[in-house]
Amino acid sequence: MTSQQPSKNHYNRKSTAEEVTTGLDLTGKTALVTGCNSGIGFETMRVLAMRGAEVIGTARSLDTARDACAKVKGRVRPVACELTDLDSVARCADEVVASAPSLDMLICNAGVMMLPKLEQVRGIEKQFFTNHVGHFLLVNRLLDRVKVAPQGRIVLLSSEGHRFAPKEGIQFDNLSGQKGYGALKAYGQSKLANILMAVGLTERLKGTAVTANALHPGVIKTNLTRHVSSILMSVFSVVAIGQTKSIPQGAATTCVVASDPALARVSGCYFSDCNPKTPSAHARNAALAERLWTTSEELVKSYL
Repeated sequence: MTSQQPSKNHYNRKSTAEEVTTGLDLTGKTALVTGCNSGIGFETMRVLAMRGAEVIGTARSLDTARDACAKVKGRVRPVACELTDLDSVARCADEVVASAPSLDMLICNAGVMMLPKLEQVRGIEKQFFTNHVGHFLLVNRLLDRVKVAPQGRIVLLSSEGHRFAPKEGIQFDNLSGQKGYGALKAYGQSKLANILMAVGLTERLKGTAVTANALHPGVIKTNLTRHVSSILMSVFSVVAIGQTKSIPQGAATTCVVASDPALARVSGCYFSDCNPKTPSAHARNAALAERLWTTSEELVKSYL
């Protein structure tokens, strides 16, 4: 695969997931969506299944995933995947490998946002671990299944919040958060890591038909914002006035990146409002992406 620069399409921030997939027949394709139980993840699963794809929906518990899948028409099946538990991630991957000959779409949607106080998983700040490390392991354990698809796609949900990352981008000497924790800065760092992972994957996927891209779904009130203070939400509402989205609009960019035939050779890019967008300078730093990849491998080495 030689990556092409994406061209602008006719969709925009008001487009919905159903609208951007109109006319697509995804019969015979298999997708995996993390965080399928609510918000953008649920809508993504619902619309991809509506278009004919078989969707593996993951949530933190099997019961939660089952409840979500029961509300969707089409071929869907639940799998447990608790991203803060590497054993759970590994079991999820093993189950998918055993049951799915190939994966056409691997959509890393689940995440946490703006935890009010420092929490850690295996000594790592929880937002970074959940949003990046758990997905890093899942993707790497499923990469062979994506590679055997005719044109596999890895989709990483990031955020414009990546622009609030620390001034050095990734604080490799403070991944624990113990040298100083700020909810927004830590969230920004984790979302920057999502984009850098797409950059790192693109480098490693040269010569294959697999693409990896990141995206900002939009400003949407979902379960993700449950930890955001009412004051900060008010600030976001003022800053983003006229820019907030419904959940169907929020899932649109995910569905474009996961299924639009025009993006079959586009990799290592960042999207917003269904179209390409230039991310921060840190997010375009290949050396930073390589250092993050090496560090991430070290964090999950016993599971790879």
